[in-house]
Amino acid sequence: MFYFVSQGVSIAFAAGASPGPFTSFLIGRTLAQGWRKSIILAITPIITDIPIVIVVLLILKQFPPELIRVIQLVGGLYLLWIAYGSWRQFKAGNTSFKPEAASDGESTARTLAQGAVMGWVSPGPYIFWATINGPLLIQGLNQSVLMGLAFLVAFYGTFIAILCLYVLVFDRLRRIDERVTKGIFLVTLVVMVLFGLRLIGQGIGIISA
Repeated sequence: MFYFVSQGVSIAFAAGASPGPFTSFLIGRTLAQGWRKSIILAITPIITDIPIVIVVLLILKQFPPELIRVIQLVGGLYLLWIAYGSWRQFKAGNTSFKPEAASDGESTARTLAQGAVMGWVSPGPYIFWATINGPLLIQGLNQSVLMGLAFLVAFYGTFIAILCLYVLVFDRLRRIDERVTKGIFLVTLVVMVLFGLRLIGQGIGIISA
């Protein structure tokens, strides 16, 4: 069991430390809404991964390149749409970075829905489960259900803890100086746009994966 637990923890640390569209979205929402509304995003990977894991466990092979390109194109467009919407709210003054205004802004349900959709239209989770987590989960389940569950609990427990840490750290940052917070927020928007453009470029074949 130690092998599967250690593998789950190690992979979760690697995934949590790697910058990505969802991490940028999580940080941006935390800066704009505070931890109370953003902490729910930490469970988004569980929601998005359930159907992905089922599909991967049923076929467990590399997805056709054409399917990956479609997912990349859709995911890139969705990231640009989210970034544009956040930019419009920022320019209109609808985004408050003051701690006492944490209850304003988008609803928690909408924030969670945006995070879930972002996971479903991003190619990362599909490739991740097809190439890394999927084979390890199958290996554990072949030994016993307990081994498979140990791997899942170790992975998601660690990954969610890292996401919660992001939320708490950047919630503290929003209490320092509103100008600094706005600057970091705009950086997250730029990062989301760059990720979106990169996915679109990969989807139409002008950028290699």
